[in-house]
Amino acid sequence: MSADAAKALKAITGSSRFEASSREYTVAQTAANLVAGPPSSTMYNDACRVFTPIGTPHFELRITWRLAEGAPTDGPAAPKFTVLKMGEETLAAADKAYVRFACRSPKFYDPSEVAHIEIGVERWGMPKPPEGDIKALKNAYATVAYSFSLAMAKELRCEKNGGLPAKPVLIPA
Repeated sequence: MSADAAKALKAITGSSRFEASSREYTVAQTAANLVAGPPSSTMYNDACRVFTPIGTPHFELRITWRLAEGAPTDGPAAPKFTVLKMGEETLAAADKAYVRFACRSPKFYDPSEVAHIEIGVERWGMPKPPEGDIKALKNAYATVAYSFSLAMAKELRCEKNGGLPAKPVLIPA
């Protein structure tokens, strides 16, 4: 996890410490699952879960992945999303963010084909709307989604890191 993502997690959860999740929740394992035979492109699959430490207020953040049918063709489905200039499409809200990037990789069955991978970061079990600085929360969720996306692109050896920039771009498109 990048230093920016660690700061973003603190902004989202209010904590700088987290419980360890299962050994299956790693970037390397997520990339292996994706390459091994991805399930339906309509389903989101768990990549990682982030929990606050035992004895503190419960907070669960889920990082998910899916293969999309292709490059995005229309804007965000909900007005709560801000579009950012990262990858093929990045959407950020105060309680979730999604980064979609294109990946051509020698790890895929057909290295000449482009896979469209979408990484999502979402708070689970949230009983009420997000509170606090909405712009800061959107940026934090986008930063975590970007960080995991870049790590996946590198793990998969995507050509040009899937078109993702070296640092998160948090300026609205």
